[in-house]
Amino acid sequence: MKIIILGAGQVGGALAESLSSEKIDITIVDHHPGRLRELRDKLDIGTVLGHASHPEILHAAGAEDADVLVAVTGSDELNMMSCQIAHTLYHTPTKICRVRAKSYMQHQELFGNDAVPVDVLISPEQLVTNHIIGLLDYPGALQVLNFAEGLVRLVAIRAQAGDKFIGETLYDIRKMTPKHDARVAAIFRGDRAVKPQRETEIEPLDEVFYIAATENIRPVMQELGQLSRPYNRLMIAGGGNIGLRLAQAIEDKYSVKLIEQNEERAELIAEQLHKTIVLKGSASDKELLLSENIETIDVFIALTNDDEANIMSSLLAKKLGARKVIALIANPAYVDLLQGQDIDVAFAPQQITIGSLLTHVRRGDMAAVHSLRRGAAEALEIVAHGDSRTSSVVGRRIDALSLPEGARFGAIVRGKKVIVAHKNVVIESNDHVVVFLADKNQIPALESLFHVGIGFFG
Repeated sequence: MKIIILGAGQVGGALAESLSSEKIDITIVDHHPGRLRELRDKLDIGTVLGHASHPEILHAAGAEDADVLVAVTGSDELNMMSCQIAHTLYHTPTKICRVRAKSYMQHQELFGNDAVPVDVLISPEQLVTNHIIGLLDYPGALQVLNFAEGLVRLVAIRAQAGDKFIGETLYDIRKMTPKHDARVAAIFRGDRAVKPQRETEIEPLDEVFYIAATENIRPVMQELGQLSRPYNRLMIAGGGNIGLRLAQAIEDKYSVKLIEQNEERAELIAEQLHKTIVLKGSASDKELLLSENIETIDVFIALTNDDEANIMSSLLAKKLGARKVIALIANPAYVDLLQGQDIDVAFAPQQITIGSLLTHVRRGDMAAVHSLRRGAAEALEIVAHGDSRTSSVVGRRIDALSLPEGARFGAIVRGKKVIVAHKNVVIESNDHVVVFLADKNQIPALESLFHVGIGFFG
């Protein structure tokens, strides 16, 4: 497979890094020579210096025989024009385009071969908004991932000293939730993945990923004592695109206050919000937070475009009594350092976007991909095809499969039915299989496992 990435920023660079260990021919285009040099020194990829939409630059990047074009520059218009040129001049099969402006995204008729030829639209702001809403819907969760169009969810929780399942084996924990079938897909202890087995005991600070049918997630969290009381009062720091979009999405469900430092921006977003209280000021202003009763806030969410401001305002809000703090941090290296300390949940927005991109560039029939643990791990939804003659998985029990190291089947979706992936489950053709992969380097082996051999004509 040959992929051209336009834009070497945080998302483009992270995507190149995520794919560089696989057998994929990657070329990245950017107008910043220093950034290209940095990526070239670190990764085995090609680079082209120049304007991403210029035909001669796309030609130099190999557009004439590229399988996928991923346009993730900082300009919506440049991304869309690049897709148009790749389609018109080079007939590129798959064109993925990042579009941030909500005004474009509201008019889906703009995109298609008869208009702007984009095959896959990516909206980072919407993806981040959905991510935060998932955390609000399941108080106590560190991460909530959707599969099979919402039928299945993978939830991460952190074990704390005093939790009733500390010191219990996975076998015992399963007996704690007899009414609702769930499966522990992965356990991370610090930076180390722990293979989930019947006799594995949960320790304090373990990050536990478990999977279940969506309707069972809340009852399982309740039975494990991990479902906190519902949130009511929220405070958002930052009225940028993400802050505004989040407030619009949740203001009918929660009591929301939003702090924006720029006076003109504060006035603009106040006109677009109906129930949210918009405050002009700094989220790091102790007196402002105290005057707005920060000690009564259930969740403080820092969403400015400044990592330092998000970190410091979150730490201050927590110290002043906010029940939970969530911080957007662009530098993924900071996320694990901060999460679980005074900051309850920290996340890097580009890692959320990367998962959506990977869904469309992985080999095989991928229905969903989520990048986890700063890209080191992945959770994938793969569609099984073929039959017992042409497939290594179809017609076989899960415990008879030779899974790659660190791979664990979590759930099977068959039509609208969710089947938790216990060892005796037999995979059928067209099953959607949710797999947790602790080591991303095993992706080629997993793709090979689901590869359909010669002789299949389905």
